[in-house]
Amino acid sequence: MSNLQNDTFKFARFLLFWRNLFQLSQEQLADRINCSARHVSRLENGRSQPSRILVSTIIAEFSLGQRDSNQLMIAAGFLPSEEQASVFDIHAPEMKWLRKSMTLSLKALDPYPSVLTDDINDILMVNRGWVGLFSRIMSTSIIEKTTNLSEFLFSREGAGSYISDRENTLSVILMSLEQRSLYTNDPRDIHLRDQLAAHEIVPPDWRERARALEPMPSFKIQLSLEGELIKFINVTSSVSTLGPAVQLSGRSLNLSTFYPEEDEIILSSFSNPTLSHPFLFY
Repeated sequence: MSNLQNDTFKFARFLLFWRNLFQLSQEQLADRINCSARHVSRLENGRSQPSRILVSTIIAEFSLGQRDSNQLMIAAGFLPSEEQASVFDIHAPEMKWLRKSMTLSLKALDPYPSVLTDDINDILMVNRGWVGLFSRIMSTSIIEKTTNLSEFLFSREGAGSYISDRENTLSVILMSLEQRSLYTNDPRDIHLRDQLAAHEIVPPDWRERARALEPMPSFKIQLSLEGELIKFINVTSSVSTLGPAVQLSGRSLNLSTFYPEEDEIILSSFSNPTLSHPFLFY
C-alpha cells in the first residue's frame, strides 16, 4: 500500500481506537454523534472522510483532552483550532516539571551558549554560556531587551552582523517562516514574518534566493573574541510540550545551542557564575 493510500486511513485508525476504548458499537457511536451507522462504518474503513464539525462532535462526545483532540483533528486533515492549540505558558504552575527539566538541560550545556524558545522563537530561558558569549560583543542592554531569537538574528544591533553567508541564511529562515504562516494562517506567524522581512539586512529578493536553496539544518555565526575569529555552528532540537511524538498536536519548544567549529576552542569563561539575565534562572 502506498503512503498516499495509507494516509487516508489515519482518521479511520484513530476513530476505531477511540470507539473500542469506550466499548461502543458502530450503532451506539452513530447515535451519540447524530449520524448513521453506515457512515461510521465508511469512516472506519477509509471510504469517507469526516467534516471538521463531525470531528469536533466526536471530540466532545469522548471528552478528549488537548493532546488527543489535536491528534484526531490532524488525522482528519485539519489544523487544531486556537482553543485546541491553546497558547503555551511555561510559567504556569502545572509546567513546573518542564521548567525544571529545561533549566537542568540548559545548565548541563554550559559553557556552550544555549537558548530555549517557543514555537515562534520567543525566548523563554537562556544559559550562562549564552549571556557570556554575547556580552563579549554587544551591550548588556541589547542582550537583556532581546525577547525573540529570530529578531535577535535578523537585527544588525543583535547577532545579524555576525551570521555567515548572511543574506542566504536569512532568506532560508524567512522562507521557512513564510511556509509555516501559509500552513497555519496564524496571525503570530504572519506578523513575525513581516517584521523580520522588513529588516534592512534582509535582501529584497529573499524569496527567490530561498527558492534556489535547500533548507539548512544549522547556520553559522562568526565573531572576533580577544583578537581571534571564532566560528560557531547553531544546532536546534525540539521538545514537545505534550509528551513524545506529538509535535504537531501541541506547542513545541526549541533548544538552540552554539558549538565552536574548532574542537580546541575553550569556552569555560562564558559560564561565569556572576552573570545575570532576565531569562537566566539558575
